Amino acid sequence: MDYEFPENLRLMRDTARRFVKNELEPISQQVEEEGKMPESVVQKMREMGFFGLSIPEEYGGMGLGTLGECVMNEEFGKTNVCFRSRFGTNNGIGSQGILIDGTPEQKEKYLPRIASGEWTAAFALTEPNAGSDAASIQTKAERKGDVYLLNGMKHFITNGDIADVVTVMAVTDKTKGPRGVTAFIVEKTFPGYSVGKIDRKMGIHGNNTAEIVFEDCQVPAKNIIGLEEGRGFVTAMKVLEKGRITIAAVCVGVAQYCLDASIAYSKQRVQFKKPICANQAIQWMLADMAISIYTARQIVYHAAWCRDQKQRVTQQAAMVKVYCTEMVNRVVDSALQIHGGMGYMKESPIERIYRDMRLFRIFEGTSEVQRMVISRELLKD
Repeated sequence: MDYEFPENLRLMRDTARRFVKNELEPISQQVEEEGKMPESVVQKMREMGFFGLSIPEEYGGMGLGTLGECVMNEEFGKTNVCFRSRFGTNNGIGSQGILIDGTPEQKEKYLPRIASGEWTAAFALTEPNAGSDAASIQTKAERKGDVYLLNGMKHFITNGDIADVVTVMAVTDKTKGPRGVTAFIVEKTFPGYSVGKIDRKMGIHGNNTAEIVFEDCQVPAKNIIGLEEGRGFVTAMKVLEKGRITIAAVCVGVAQYCLDASIAYSKQRVQFKKPICANQAIQWMLADMAISIYTARQIVYHAAWCRDQKQRVTQQAAMVKVYCTEMVNRVVDSALQIHGGMGYMKESPIERIYRDMRLFRIFEGTSEVQRMVISRELLKD
């Protein structure tokens, strides 16, 4: 693995770093309090190409590999993570099913609009009775001539309230279990599609999750991803595997932000006539935070590199997801301890991060599910 990033990636990283520092971080608290981000900022992210980081250049994207996307995600972890969530589904779970398993016609129709940010993409797998047990989805799709009628409800869908196009998993043959699940490309304008309840969440307030309801929703048969029934569960697992690595990269960025903030605060906070960083207890907290971040960054970049080399990374992806999401929760907890009472106040970004990061051990595969995946891989004959 070459640890020297190509010049174009370094330039993109530096551009993202400046954008985060100058444009996003100054309004992080405002977005948190108002529960929405200014459309002008979203438009800037479109113009800078952030909605198409992982989409090939032939479809109008930047064509970054997994490692390149991780480098960018680390930078976007150094501010309110809702910003990354706004365009993250376009680069990840909302587009990857089409990119990985879609037909040339499906790619040509949808990917340019997703890459430009003209359309917001989402991914609809989770249901009230099918979270970690993704194979137990109940949304059904029944063929009627040239269309399928979808009936059911998805919930906790990131960007579900604003999505223009959604990759939807639905059962086409309940007798086949996971092999009876099919992936559909569903546009919000299709008859029978509606947005349900918008969730009130513990964190990530600048970006919504929502219910999506299908009531005899008419989806053309040509909108089955890959034009093949029964491949949806396989497609979903491919999509989630890549997402586990890129989410881990966000955690590295968040943890680095917390460490930097803790170092700065410990130097200027004076107690007992000396900065608190003079105390070994604080020094060791900082040291442990730095060790965890260094470890996390290496395994994320290595797993991303392996995926770019077309290696199978099922086990590595699960490892980085569980390690980095648990790591960032430990780091932000230490950061809050170092900041003391100030870290517990709403004015502190540490307070916001503490709440935001709790979700990362749950979504796109819980820590428990990751350990199941890892142990299954280890015990294979």
